[in-house]
Amino acid sequence: MTVPDAPRAPRVAMLSVHTSPLDQPGTGDAGGMNVYVLDLARALAQRGAEVEIFTRATSSAQPLVVDVQPGIRVLHVPAGPFEGLDKNDLPGQLCAFTAGVLRAEAHRPAGWYDVVHTHYWLSGQAGWLAAERWDVPLVHTMHTMARVKNAALAPGDAPEPPGRIIGEEQVVQAADVLVASTRAEAEDLVREYGADPDKVHVVPPGIDLETFTPLAGADDAPEVAAGARRALRERLGLPVDAPVVLFAGRVQLLKGPDVLVQALAHLDPAVRLVVLGGASGRPTAVRELEALAHQCGVRDRLLVHPPVTRARLADWYRAADVVAVPSHNESFGLVAAEAQACGTPVVAAAVGGLRTVVIDDVSGVLVEGHRPTAWAEALGGLLADDARRARLAAGARAAGGRFSWDATAAAVLDVYTQARKARNAPARERAGA
Repeated sequence: MTVPDAPRAPRVAMLSVHTSPLDQPGTGDAGGMNVYVLDLARALAQRGAEVEIFTRATSSAQPLVVDVQPGIRVLHVPAGPFEGLDKNDLPGQLCAFTAGVLRAEAHRPAGWYDVVHTHYWLSGQAGWLAAERWDVPLVHTMHTMARVKNAALAPGDAPEPPGRIIGEEQVVQAADVLVASTRAEAEDLVREYGADPDKVHVVPPGIDLETFTPLAGADDAPEVAAGARRALRERLGLPVDAPVVLFAGRVQLLKGPDVLVQALAHLDPAVRLVVLGGASGRPTAVRELEALAHQCGVRDRLLVHPPVTRARLADWYRAADVVAVPSHNESFGLVAAEAQACGTPVVAAAVGGLRTVVIDDVSGVLVEGHRPTAWAEALGGLLADDARRARLAAGARAAGGRFSWDATAAAVLDVYTQARKARNAPARERAGA
C-alpha cells in the first residue's frame, strides 16, 4: 500500500509595505507590527514554511535581499524615494511596489507561492493584485483600522483620511480570510467594515517567552528577586529605591504618553516615569513631551530613553514596578503582554485588545478613559500597595504565558489551509454547476 506524501509546508509571500520587520521597534513607523511579522515568520519557518517578506526599500544602502535565517528572507523593493516619504504618501507608490513584487515572483517557477499574507491596509492593496495574478488566497491582518482609530482619537490627533477607509473596505472584501488578534477586533471588522463573519479568524499574537521572562527567584524567593531588581536598576541607571513607572513604545498622541506625564504631577514626588521610545509622526514629539513635563513641574522626574533591543527591553520591564499602557486604541497590546510575561503588573487603558491581554485585578489594572487624575489614582494605589502589586505580579506571569508564537504559527497555518479551501470552493462549485 502506498502511503501518500505528507502535505508540503506552504511558501508564503508576506507583505509589510510601510515598515520593515528588520527596523528597530519604538520609533518612526516601527512598532508592534514589526515584531509580529518577524516573529510570526520565525515560528512559521520552524514549522517548515518558507517565508519571503516584501517591504519597501528606505535606503540605497539596504541590500535587496536579506537572508534572516533558514526559511526566511526579507526583500527590499524600490518604490519611490528612499527617504523623506511620509506614510500618508505611500498610496502613490503602491503600483511601483506591486510591480516589484510581481517581478520577484516572475523569477520563480510557476506556482511558487501558496498564499499571500498581508499586514496593514497598504500591504493589502498590493497583495490583493499579487494574489489575483498568482491565483492563490489572500490572507490579511489589519493591525489597525481607520474607523476604529478615528472613533477614539487622542485630543489634537489628526483623523485618518477617507482614502484609507476606502482602501480598507476594499481589502476586507477582497481577502479570502481575515486574521484578527482578538475577539473585539473581529467584531470591529464585522461591524465597521461589513466583513463576512465566516471569513474572520481570531488568532492571538505570541510573545517571545524565551526573552520575556520574570526575574530570577520571582516565584519562590522574593528576597532574591528584590536583590536582582536592585542590581538591574543600577545597571540601567535607574533610582534604586524610587517607584518606577515604565512606558515603552512610540512617542505619539495615539499611545498616550502625555496622559502619564500629566498623571505624574498628581503622584508622590518620589515616583519616576521612564519613557522608552522615540518620536513617531512628528519629529518634535519627544521635545513636546519634555516641554509638557516642564509645564507640569515634573521634568526632573521624567527619564526619556531611546528604544532598545528586545533583550534589553525585557530588563527594563523587569526593573519597573509598573508598566503603563495608556493607548487610545490597541488592536492587541504587545507591550502589555510582554511586560506581564516578565512578571510586571500592567496599568492599561480599557480599550481594544488591552481588555483581553490585561486581566483586571488579576494581572494588572484597566482604566476607563484618559483623565490624568484617574490614571494617577490607579498608578498611585498600586505603587502604594506592595501586597497587591505582588499578587498582580504573580497573575501577570501566568497571563503572559498564555501567548506563544508556536501556538500562533500553528493556528495561522490552519488559517492558510482554510483560505486555500475557501478560494478553491467557488471554482469547484462552478465546475459542478
